[in-house]
Amino acid sequence: MTDTIYPRSPYEVMDGWVHLPRLVDKIRLHEAGQLPDDYQPNYLHKGFDLAWFKASGVESDTLVGVVQNSITDGQVSDWVKANVNASDEAKAALRGKLLSYGTEGALLELLIKRKAESGLQDRDDIRCMFDYIDADEGRS
Repeated sequence: MTDTIYPRSPYEVMDGWVHLPRLVDKIRLHEAGQLPDDYQPNYLHKGFDLAWFKASGVESDTLVGVVQNSITDGQVSDWVKANVNASDEAKAALRGKLLSYGTEGALLELLIKRKAESGLQDRDDIRCMFDYIDADEGRS
């Protein structure tokens, strides 16, 4: 058994935003010194995290401060509702974009590589990076 604490699934949603609960968890884990080492290179400034910040228009330091000064997800969600002016269409566009990561081109090659490295190459149900993350972290 591992002592690693993983953030929530990237599929989880907060205030209509896919990946936001995972991002909140990553911030909390980082602040507690418990974010796994292999998550550090992409923390806040790359990948899904960066995509969320670009789509929402929120600066990473701002969200970190909100999470640091909140106890519950409800408080974070209230802040997002009050301060992030994005349409449902923008949220849906981000969801579509993130769910397509790993379905074609270089990102598909990366998904195939990651699956092989993790011994998941025979898992045909892993069709995008969100699926891979859930499998790699033991959720599916």
